Amino acid sequence: MGLLYDPDRLKRPLIRRDKRGSQVFEEVDWKTALDHVAEKLSKYTATPEALALYSHGYGGTWFKHLVKAFGTPNIGAPSDAQCRGSRETAFALTYGSPLGSPEHVDMPHSRVITFIGSHLGENMHNTQVQDLATAISHGAQLIVVDPRFSTVAGKARHWLPIKPGTDIALLLAWMHVIIKERLYDREYVEQHTVGFDELKKHVEDKTPEWAFTRTTIAPEVIVETARLIGGARPASLIHPGRRTAWHGDDTQRLRAIAILNALVGSYGRKGGFYIPAKPELPKYPTPPYSRKRAQPADWQKGQNYPFADSILAHGLRDAVFPGTADYDIKAWLVYGCNLPLALPQPERTREAMEKLDFIVAVDVLPSEITGWADVVLPEATYLERYDDIAAPPYREPYLALRQPVVEPLHDSKPGWWIARELANRMGLAEYFPFENVTEYLQTRLEKGGYDFAELKEKGVILTEPQPLYIEDGLEPTFCPDTNKIEIYSQKMADAQMPGVEPLPHYTDPEEPNRADEEFRLLFGRSPVHTFGRTTNNRFLSSVVSKNVVWINRQIADEMQVTCGDWVVLVNDTWTCGTCGKQHSGKSRPSAKCSGCQAEPAEFVQEKPVRSDPIQVKRTRRIRSDCVYMVHGYGHDSKGLKFARGRGASDAKLMTRVQVDPVMGGTGMNGNFVRIEKTTAPKEAQS
Repeated sequence: MGLLYDPDRLKRPLIRRDKRGSQVFEEVDWKTALDHVAEKLSKYTATPEALALYSHGYGGTWFKHLVKAFGTPNIGAPSDAQCRGSRETAFALTYGSPLGSPEHVDMPHSRVITFIGSHLGENMHNTQVQDLATAISHGAQLIVVDPRFSTVAGKARHWLPIKPGTDIALLLAWMHVIIKERLYDREYVEQHTVGFDELKKHVEDKTPEWAFTRTTIAPEVIVETARLIGGARPASLIHPGRRTAWHGDDTQRLRAIAILNALVGSYGRKGGFYIPAKPELPKYPTPPYSRKRAQPADWQKGQNYPFADSILAHGLRDAVFPGTADYDIKAWLVYGCNLPLALPQPERTREAMEKLDFIVAVDVLPSEITGWADVVLPEATYLERYDDIAAPPYREPYLALRQPVVEPLHDSKPGWWIARELANRMGLAEYFPFENVTEYLQTRLEKGGYDFAELKEKGVILTEPQPLYIEDGLEPTFCPDTNKIEIYSQKMADAQMPGVEPLPHYTDPEEPNRADEEFRLLFGRSPVHTFGRTTNNRFLSSVVSKNVVWINRQIADEMQVTCGDWVVLVNDTWTCGTCGKQHSGKSRPSAKCSGCQAEPAEFVQEKPVRSDPIQVKRTRRIRSDCVYMVHGYGHDSKGLKFARGRGASDAKLMTRVQVDPVMGGTGMNGNFVRIEKTTAPKEAQS
């Protein structure tokens, strides 16, 4: 409701009338705006790959169809490389298929659930939070591994405040104990896996004592929690998490989680991972995409991510710069993605936007990306529009319909209408032959044997249930070549690349240049808000109106700051002039470059990045070497009259990334900040 009636929402189409980023626009009618967009994009008819689409959310379906018909392969989303792509790659390499969304975790029947940096209760995926509540009510025990005492840690039997970046060491030590004490599911491992002997040898020296020196988790705690995990098999779930782009070794970390689940026999078993089913629903009949599509532009020269199954959003951004890819991206169509806050290295994103010939943004609110667009097209909210039919894999197969409850306010239009009108102007009308969206939806449903009127009335239709577990007679299928769970990955061995080892390999995380004055920056979510999309919502902000920075109490005492005091976070960066690797530190790092061993004299100091003022939360609930803040604040868009200037932006501080060599994901937890005391801003004083 707060989004529907937000006084700041986009009301009419806009065309930029000043330099890009100046946020100076003229309101126009839809015909003028759409004609202008179609004219600009049609310039790339001969080279359609010059157009890139960024998309997030169900409404993006229509625009993906549009640009595929146009002929570009360049369709990406920050939700892959910046979120769950490493997890999907890891599970595909281990089990033969990714987890998808929603994840098929069977928490209501779990006896032990292990969370590693997964903040359910703050990260409000509703069905999973309900499932977790059910599990707790049934007596499930929780193990929570997190540098911060999160909401879910408050429900746990064990909280392990691990040193960030050392998760693989803990996972390998758990495997060591479970194998040594024969707590693994021997029958399951023998029947469904390959590579157990190689794993056994690999973890032979990964003792709890070895892991303690890296993780700071006491050996006896590692042993006790390993016994708890192994003793609850197969109803022992090591949760795979969701935003998994942390330290650049993320696919290997998620491979370790996948392997640990295999050891306790949880995949395909009750209380572990159920095997989901989805209803068959035919596509709407349209001609095949006839235009030949080039290779995606996100493969950077000199880079090779052998298991990158999805297009990398930051790769599409970097392809704007001449000489980075085989060809240059010239135009962006952005749907539901606030790229200045969603992509790491925001300064590079700004430089890319300045180089582009054309940007068109489809959005509901005047987020930062709309301020950089040449044309802004206001979309109807989800309460004012139809979206395509949802039929995801789930415990109970179902079809769901999102349909309007009110007419679109102002002069906003639904996404299907915008995409169809652009197609009509770009010579692609045959791909949108329907007169209205209800005709489209009814045709799909009738071809699948379903009744559109029934779905409209009920909202959800459950389809024929399927077996969920191996115990129910389900025949599991795993990796294509072996039909086994591949603990040892021959595909990764064949790649013969550093960081792509066939078994998860631990490397020490990067450290700050000065441990006494720099802190690892962690970020997460508020249970009230959806990323940064709802921080302009007046209703939700009556509960949480800004973010604060968590600082360990001992550090706060040393700095002489207390709760409510104002500080600024400063990210200092030095770039190696030889290989381009970035290092932290207010003063020049004294060690050689960890990327190429260049001498410190080769380092070039970048301009420090400073956050907006942010208030302190002084707490025992975080390690002394970390600070934490909620993502989504610190907006600077002029149109967001409520959210602008509230709190501080973590995204602006994400200047360094650690790239996953397996699939190209961008680890963002390798940024370090200094803390400077400051005075309250004028807005807060008033």
